[in-house]
Amino acid sequence: MPSDSASPAGAREADTIEESAALELEAVSHRFGSHLALDRVSLSLRPGDFTVLLGPNGAGKTTLFALATRLYALDSGSIRVFGRSLQREPAAALRRLGAVFQQRTLDLDLTVAQNLLYHADLHGLPRAEAKRMAEELERIGLAERARDRVRQLSGGQLRRVEIARALLHRPRLLLCDEATVGLDIDSRRAILEHLRRLVREEGLAVLWATHLVDEVVPGNRVALLHRGRLRAEGEVGRLLAEQGQPDVGSLFATLTRDAAAPA
Repeated sequence: MPSDSASPAGAREADTIEESAALELEAVSHRFGSHLALDRVSLSLRPGDFTVLLGPNGAGKTTLFALATRLYALDSGSIRVFGRSLQREPAAALRRLGAVFQQRTLDLDLTVAQNLLYHADLHGLPRAEAKRMAEELERIGLAERARDRVRQLSGGQLRRVEIARALLHRPRLLLCDEATVGLDIDSRRAILEHLRRLVREEGLAVLWATHLVDEVVPGNRVALLHRGRLRAEGEVGRLLAEQGQPDVGSLFATLTRDAAAPA
């Protein structure tokens, strides 16, 4: 029997994935009581983009991720993943994305392999397919730790396992929320280099949320979020030129200055 991807329907779906934005938010707003956490945020990621969602703590980054993964119900606006509406076709949309959240979600008493197999079961992957976890662990340099309990790993290794787990079902979009917080410089660099390599070589789209300006490099697209509003979006070099700023730190400081404060 031919696979779905070989069938006419599968081919049409593959074409749609290639042509559609990896992630598209249109006028997304969200409230917690009287607090407006996101205010009409519109953002589009292309396949193969590494986009940095840059903003200070409390900017709304985690709320945006919770909406994009359906942890929160959407108040208003729309979210699509490779053309699939998160509201109308949630299962189809969520199959195409993986996520690494700010709070670690691995079971410390299970082994690395058991954590990945549990994730595979949640996604309905057959065990034969789930065994590709060895490939993912090899790519992050942790193949020899598969039988170790997660609590034996360092902070950087824990994050790498979470990334491997998020990619196990072969999503085309990866969301990472403050994934390097608390890690040392070498661990941060290794994780970012790994993901940027996947963007270059495999066309993965990544939305990388951070408050750390040194995680933005030339060529990255940046979406700068502050107080729930998108203040600027575009390739970092173009944004610096448009804003007349010498570096990302200065850009960040300028665009996140409290508009209500006196000049």
